[in-house]
Amino acid sequence: MNRDSRIYVAGHRGLVGSAIVRMLQSKGYTNIITRTSRELDLRRQADVEAFFGKERPEYIFLAAAKVGGIVANSTYTAEFIYDNIMIAANIIHSAYKTGVKKLLNLGSSCIYPRSAPQPMKEEHLLTGPLEPTNEPYAIAKISAIKLCRYYNEQYGTNFISVMPTNLYGPNDNFDFETSHVLPALIRKFHLAKLLREKKYDDIKEDIIRFSPDFKSASDINLYLSKFGITAEYLQLWGSGEPYREFLYVDDLADTCVFLMENYDYKDIGEFVNIGTEEEIRIKDLAALIKEIVGFEGKIVHDLSKPDGMQRKLSDISKIKALGWQPKKTLKEGIKKSYEWYLTSRKDIRS
Repeated sequence: MNRDSRIYVAGHRGLVGSAIVRMLQSKGYTNIITRTSRELDLRRQADVEAFFGKERPEYIFLAAAKVGGIVANSTYTAEFIYDNIMIAANIIHSAYKTGVKKLLNLGSSCIYPRSAPQPMKEEHLLTGPLEPTNEPYAIAKISAIKLCRYYNEQYGTNFISVMPTNLYGPNDNFDFETSHVLPALIRKFHLAKLLREKKYDDIKEDIIRFSPDFKSASDINLYLSKFGITAEYLQLWGSGEPYREFLYVDDLADTCVFLMENYDYKDIGEFVNIGTEEEIRIKDLAALIKEIVGFEGKIVHDLSKPDGMQRKLSDISKIKALGWQPKKTLKEGIKKSYEWYLTSRKDIRS
């Protein structure tokens, strides 16, 4: 890529897309193309084709997606598979039709089978059944990988795919119902801390961003208790025994730009994992966040709720062989995320 190349970042307001934009800007790229979902509905083929015909991007970072944790994946199953398949298919096909030089497709480690060997290697894809709690999203992401592969094989395109592990960082989604575990825990522990300190005005200011119908301060305890938040304890879903791997989003953005600048499909193959090779139990993650936030209550577990996959550790030997390694430790990253949440939190539904 040249510094004035026309670069389209799809999903520039999201966790990953915004990090990629920041990384590109820090490296001096000046011609970054973006559109909000209101300006361009990526699920509509005609609209996407018209956009590509007009803007003619040379490079694409495909970071647009409908995302969420176990609750969202289990609730909005049809939306997760339809929206994500349509977004990927429309962008990848339009990229081919308009002669895009290179496309980088963002996937997810949830593509791997529930019983995949640990750590998970790229060749483990499609070797067993998927985790039921995120199957619709996983199928959509697998479809995007295969689209890139087969367009490369049939049409000679240069579309690459990366599969990051669980991500977190600035511009994360902190909504109770649709967020992933790490940002959800940051927000819940923060609100539990405020509740314990009886800072009801601060709590009300926070939750009104996500709950427009919330009006009365007398409802605060009842409202928060629905999400397992009290002054005495914070309730976690499941046993807390599953292990998870977490990658700070700026490290992922660094990887994506690194790959776009230096490597082609023939170098990478079908896709490459991005992770840290370090895992932590959910219960230990909760304890770490509790310490960082400063909540002095207890942690209890709701064993009636699902745990999800027991382990999801990525094998990143392939990307390390290309010269990349993660930089941010988990504790450093959580502190950065909490700082961003305190200063920049906003209604993610706007």
